[in-house]
Amino acid sequence: MPRTRAFEMHRDQYEDWFVRNRFAFESELLAIRDALPKGRGVEIGVGTGLFAEKLGISDGVEPSAHMADLAAKRGIHVCRGVAEELPYHDASFDFALMVTTICFVDDPQRAIQEMRRVVRKGGLLVLAFVDRSSPLGVQYENFKEQNIFYRDATFYSVDDILKILKAAGLKVEHIRQTVFGPLDSIKDVQQYKEGYGEGGFVVITAMV
Repeated sequence: MPRTRAFEMHRDQYEDWFVRNRFAFESELLAIRDALPKGRGVEIGVGTGLFAEKLGISDGVEPSAHMADLAAKRGIHVCRGVAEELPYHDASFDFALMVTTICFVDDPQRAIQEMRRVVRKGGLLVLAFVDRSSPLGVQYENFKEQNIFYRDATFYSVDDILKILKAAGLKVEHIRQTVFGPLDSIKDVQQYKEGYGEGGFVVITAMV
């Protein structure tokens, strides 16, 4: 069952995080943007459409009606649904993006398989998430009971995600990391680095 209650009830608070942490948000966008190929893409767990709008992605899937309404107002064509049962035909897209959604899905392995199904051969899956093993991930894990959005989350390390991708038969192309240091210390857009282990936000691209 999708974990949407907090997002339904606190949509404005969700949006406000990106305003208060503007430079962290822009750092994440930079790392994702450079990972995306050209072509038609879909964001799984599109939320309010903040990332999709900035990244020029026109399609999205979202289980929360309240969030989907705002994404639609941002010009995103939103289909209601969950990551484990995507409402698209096989090979419909050139790439599929998932941003901080993997920690909320019930079955990550099935979600990855579904993303693979809807992306054409040679296309890319792009997974962006908070790395549980990073300093930021450790902080989120330790205090998640106090966070209305993350208290129901299951955080994953990069190694966890790599195992899921390998089990799905996907070849990892790149791993990028960004958001270095505490969120309140980020006063400018950060350049991402290759690899993982330092940055709290990791972007993995894998080829179908």
